Amino acid sequence: MRFTALLPSTTLCILFFPLNKKGENHPSPNFNQYVRTQGAVTDQLSRRQVRVYQLYSRASGKHVQIQGKRVTAAAEDGNLYARLFVETDTFGSRVRIRGAESGRYLCMNRNGKLVGKPNGRSKDCIFTEIVLENNYTAFQNAKYEGWYVGFTRKGRPIKASRTRENQREVHFIKRLHTGLPPFPNTDQSKPFEFIRFLSTRRAKRNRKSPISS
Repeated sequence: MRFTALLPSTTLCILFFPLNKKGENHPSPNFNQYVRTQGAVTDQLSRRQVRVYQLYSRASGKHVQIQGKRVTAAAEDGNLYARLFVETDTFGSRVRIRGAESGRYLCMNRNGKLVGKPNGRSKDCIFTEIVLENNYTAFQNAKYEGWYVGFTRKGRPIKASRTRENQREVHFIKRLHTGLPPFPNTDQSKPFEFIRFLSTRRAKRNRKSPISS
């Protein structure tokens, strides 16, 4: 005698996944390492973001200025040479700093000296913005790690190999420029003008005289 097993029309599928061994954990992705890796690579696809501001030096009490090859922190508030174009280099915090008036980039040579260069494509012209706990900002060179932009009380640049992050000589505050509107907002707002038209006399309406019957 033959028996036939009847199965329901809908079958239940059970998936079995291999279980990890006891005490074995797979490491989670290290996103911090990914951000650090990508932040060190120049972004060739995204559009550059340009910010315009001044850099107030905590040590000198003046602003950073780029005059040709010479870089100092002795400019007064609103000085033309103190206006800086800060262009992003990566999606992180790496930037290039260019003087708006001189057109030269803030760079650091192998001796740790700050100089102004007409071309800022090299890595020694790239700096990492570091926001400190005291709300000041430090700028570390991307090529020479541990070397910072720094100035003395008289506004003279300090040799970068002697700088440390906790020194007041490398602390800056980003401030808006008080001069003319920076690029690309070069068009100044024009005052509202009233347009005057010559006065004209209104023609008198001729009343129609009643028709006499």
